[in-house]
Amino acid sequence: MLILAKAVLSMMIGFIISVITGAIAIPLLKKINVKQKVSSYLEKRHHDKEGTPTMGGLIFIIPTIITTVILICTNKIEMSHNLGIVMFVFISYALLGFLDDFLIIRRGNNLGLTEFQKLFGQIIIALVFFYILMKSGADPTIDISSLGLKINMGWFYGIFLLFVLVASSNAVNITDGLDGLAGGLSLIAFLALGLISWNSKGIAGGSDIAIFCFILFGTLLGFLLFNTYPAKVIMGDTGSLSLGATLASVALITHHELTFVVIMGVFIFETLVCIIQIVSMVWFHHKVFLMTPFHHHLEKLGWHERDIVKFFWVIGLILSMCALIFGVWI
Repeated sequence: MLILAKAVLSMMIGFIISVITGAIAIPLLKKINVKQKVSSYLEKRHHDKEGTPTMGGLIFIIPTIITTVILICTNKIEMSHNLGIVMFVFISYALLGFLDDFLIIRRGNNLGLTEFQKLFGQIIIALVFFYILMKSGADPTIDISSLGLKINMGWFYGIFLLFVLVASSNAVNITDGLDGLAGGLSLIAFLALGLISWNSKGIAGGSDIAIFCFILFGTLLGFLLFNTYPAKVIMGDTGSLSLGATLASVALITHHELTFVVIMGVFIFETLVCIIQIVSMVWFHHKVFLMTPFHHHLEKLGWHERDIVKFFWVIGLILSMCALIFGVWI
């Protein structure tokens, strides 16, 4: 019962602070003219979103930090080394995304950081994450307990970790194209990873990381009150880069990399669609999809935005339930 009480408390506090933050932040973002620029390539219905406040990721980032500090100060959770690493990734990628959004707003177009600058920043943060993780005494291994496999990757683990962290942050960023899509899928993913983290044996601070995931579940739920169709605020890179990297860091620390692939199924699919489209255009000069990411392809086929989001949420939920069965039960 104590476990359940802690989980509910963290979600509740995160949700309440997130709702209050959103109610304050959205009028403020409008006042200082922090507005979204919509690409001319998107469906006409998206043009109505022109001027919607962006940097909405702050609505769940700030409350998550505040809630975590409150729970630490009241001795509900401990500031373990592993929780510190997760929070470092969460805040660092949020700052990188914030810089990108800030430049977009300042320039008045969709040109923030260049792809190289953004990738360079992601890699630097990932390298620091790897250094801190190895200094903490973590093993460079992939442990698939459900299959009884433990693979020591040696020096290659650093490259693997770098790839997972950068790929995950970009995958959520790519998926963030419809109202509530990335936020809802991330909410489901954090709930699943929270339950898995709590069940992780031999991981220092596993229960504290689980609480952090539950806090993010609560703050994202509060954020979705403002972000579902029609969105009053848009997440922006401030939120999407941070969410993707944090999900990856939790999976890596708790050694649930394979389970993580299942949980991130929709994000991975969206990314693969973009890669297939690029390869097809470069090598064969032919479009496989009407538009990428895949959610825009469905829009071109006549699907309504709300139906696409609900469809992807259901798939994300099913995949997360499968991941829980695989990662916890079996």
